[in-house]
Amino acid sequence: MDFSFKKAERLNKKIWIKELFEKGSSFYLYPFKVLLLPHPDNAETNQILISVSKRNFKRAVDRNQIKRRIRESYRLKRNIHSSSNKYLIAYLYTSKEIMPFNEIQESMTKILDKIKGLDASSK
Repeated sequence: MDFSFKKAERLNKKIWIKELFEKGSSFYLYPFKVLLLPHPDNAETNQILISVSKRNFKRAVDRNQIKRRIRESYRLKRNIHSSSNKYLIAYLYTSKEIMPFNEIQESMTKILDKIKGLDASSK
């Protein structure tokens, strides 16, 4: 099992990002608001976008630390909770304080389970 986080897993096409924010469905699971859209292409993996508000965290060091924790928790849990359909996913961090890694990882597990459940219910 490959646990690396490849460039192909990052969502960086502006067209797809715009479409995700305009047409994507969303749900909230503390500390994340998650936007979800079925992948427009036949991709091998989900593509994710991670956002941390500059309004809540003025220092770039803090924003980067949170993004690293989110990316790491996704990287470790994505293979265990993978679904057959592939999605464009945006993780918007909404908490006003820096959460410890284990809490972020618990939330990520719940989110990936929910996405897998959505995938199972759509069949």
